[in-house]
Amino acid sequence: MGNRKYIRCLYVYNKIDMVTVEEVDKLARLPNSVVISVHAGLNLDYMLAKMWEYMGLVRVYTKRKGAAPDFEGPVVLSGQRDGITVDTCTSGISKELRAVFNFAYVWGKSVKHSPQRVGLTHTLEDEDVIQVMGKTVK
Repeated sequence: MGNRKYIRCLYVYNKIDMVTVEEVDKLARLPNSVVISVHAGLNLDYMLAKMWEYMGLVRVYTKRKGAAPDFEGPVVLSGQRDGITVDTCTSGISKELRAVFNFAYVWGKSVKHSPQRVGLTHTLEDEDVIQVMGKTVK
C-alpha cells in the first residue's frame, strides 16, 4: 500500500461502573477491547500493559560497571520503528557510545545465562538490563 503503515487498534471503553455487569462482559469479550473505569480505578494497569503490548514497546534498563542497575529511567525501544537490538539501544543512549562499543553484558529473559556477553545484533526483551563495555584505548 505504498507509504502507509498500519498499526494495531485498541478500543478502550470507560465508565464501566455506570453499566450492568452483562454489558461490561459483552464489551470485554469484543476483540481488541479493554474495559476500564477511571473514576473507580478499575483495569488501568491492564490497559497500560495492553497499550505497551500493542505498540510493541520494550523497556531496557542500563547498568554502569560496579553499580546497581538504574530502574528509574529505562531506554524504551520499539520493534515497529528501529528494532530492539543492542545496536539500537546503544545508539539511543549515545552516538559516541555506539562508536566505542566493544561488547555488552545482558541480564534478563533474552539470554541463557545472566550475565551473558553479547554483540550488536542481539535482540533484547522487555525489562532486560544492559551494561555496555567500550573499547580499551592503548
